[in-house]
Amino acid sequence: MVNHKLSKEELTCWSDWQQHRDPEAGEYLVEQYLPLVDYVIQRFMISLPKTVEKDDVRSYAYEGLLDALSKFNIERDLKFETYASWRIKGAIIDGLRTSDWLPRSVRDKVKKIEKAYLLLEQQNSTSVSDEDVSSYLGITKAELNKTVSEAALSTMISMDDENFEEQGRLGNYHVDSPERHLSEQMTKESLVRAIERLPEKEKITVSLCYFEEMKLTEIAEILSVSVSRVSQLHSKAMLRLHASILSVHDNY
Repeated sequence: MVNHKLSKEELTCWSDWQQHRDPEAGEYLVEQYLPLVDYVIQRFMISLPKTVEKDDVRSYAYEGLLDALSKFNIERDLKFETYASWRIKGAIIDGLRTSDWLPRSVRDKVKKIEKAYLLLEQQNSTSVSDEDVSSYLGITKAELNKTVSEAALSTMISMDDENFEEQGRLGNYHVDSPERHLSEQMTKESLVRAIERLPEKEKITVSLCYFEEMKLTEIAEILSVSVSRVSQLHSKAMLRLHASILSVHDNY
């Protein structure tokens, strides 16, 4: 994440921007925080299907940055980078939803796969193999992998959507209810357990991607596999993790 202490020049620009909407101050702030756009896009690019144009995603992300700059209050005890990252992410999600990039037939297949992961892993109390899932669904392993690859971003959006809503409330400085806090805590605990149950290479991929913030090419080198294989490992991990979240919400 791009976090840094504000310089005197930045503080002056923030003041000029928030009090007077000074155009030069606004341009300076946009330039300062453009790396946030690249950072958030990089998180999404790991699962972008070929049907989605990177330029479109960048446009959505840029709109999110501008939205964050217009709504952020520098006097609040919250880093702009944290607030803006969620606004950028939300703008990408909204843009992709509006473009309706994922066919309904693929969405239906994804739901079936998620339910299969959920049911089989609950029954076995451990991660299940591709063979287990494809056999349960009556499809080939190749068909399973194809659907997982096509729907990877859909799963990320489903997972990030609730988190964005939570962070959006934090960004707007609202206080969560005890019920929401409990639900969020249960979700976190479920995710920790789900990550621990992931097959080794999927667990390593998730760890390097989200905790070490490595690129696909770097993860591929560490695992000695192709970049496309890393993307596939990430996609399957996201489906398993999303299934664990669904389980929590179904039982809450």
